[in-house]
Amino acid sequence: MRRALPFALLLSACATATPVADVVPTVAATAETDPVDTAADAADDPAIWRNPRDPAKSLVIGTDKQAGIHVYDLTGRRLSFTPFARLNNVDLRDLGARVIVAASDRADKEHGHVALFTLDTARATLNPIGRYPSGMGEAYGMCLWQRARDKALFGFLVMKDGRIDQVAIDLAAATPRVTTVRSMKLATQAEGCVADDRTGLLYVAEEDVGLWRFAADPAAPVAGTKVASVDGRTLVADAEGLALAPRGRSGGFLVVSSQGDNAYTLYRLPGITYAGRFRINGGPVDGTSETDGIELALGDFGPDYPGGLFVAQDGDNAPDTQNFKYVSWNKVLLTLKLR
Repeated sequence: MRRALPFALLLSACATATPVADVVPTVAATAETDPVDTAADAADDPAIWRNPRDPAKSLVIGTDKQAGIHVYDLTGRRLSFTPFARLNNVDLRDLGARVIVAASDRADKEHGHVALFTLDTARATLNPIGRYPSGMGEAYGMCLWQRARDKALFGFLVMKDGRIDQVAIDLAAATPRVTTVRSMKLATQAEGCVADDRTGLLYVAEEDVGLWRFAADPAAPVAGTKVASVDGRTLVADAEGLALAPRGRSGGFLVVSSQGDNAYTLYRLPGITYAGRFRINGGPVDGTSETDGIELALGDFGPDYPGGLFVAQDGDNAPDTQNFKYVSWNKVLLTLKLR
């Protein structure tokens, strides 16, 4: 969420970030999506579906929070568009029989909703299932969690004021049931979130404060633990989108959009220790700035992305409207010497 700063604060923020800016390595994007149709602050958050049978036919979903939701191929070409008012963040889970896509629906600023879709992977289209209320407030962030022991599906809807509503998504019946099962609370504005299906942990970005970790199970305590701070050096406000690069039972990386200095910060799991940061710039595709949402999926996505695909929203794609950039995850790890 980009916000204008008073001039004095802007100067202070820039001064704080300058030492980091000189040393942050860059990684070139390989491709970019077609621009969204609406102008200004429009493109927001991506999700990735990996085709296990033909990785080159994998799909990327991206929200236009003024108009609807797009489906792109790995060249960035838009394959379909589903009109839907004011969707913000998006996530998906491949359940085998079908792929479920969930988005935060902020069409009603007073009452948050979850919008559900199925992804037709053959036609590259999204089929709306419905929109379901969670609680009072304006819905910003959205992420899904599938519990390991019983494969139950849950969603986390992050409200603009920092409240996090956890919903149980029951798809057993012909008409899905979406029920709010608990709520957590951060003190100030939050949006980005990601849940680790392996460990049952939820990570949430409080934009001006830092990163928080919660137990994802609805029976767990609602209190969170702060695991990283917005310090103006390694993470610069706003802390925005979150993504995971899992490795083994609990290792890998947590990636955060450091929107204030157009960078991406990596923390090593499970202990959340700082591992490095990078920017997207150079190469045949322009770079990114002011990134809101990010997503990362590991595995083979074809010759351009043999180890995984990282997707980042580009907040300034001038002279065109906003879009999403594709980056090889292998290139990120090689650049940061993390392989």
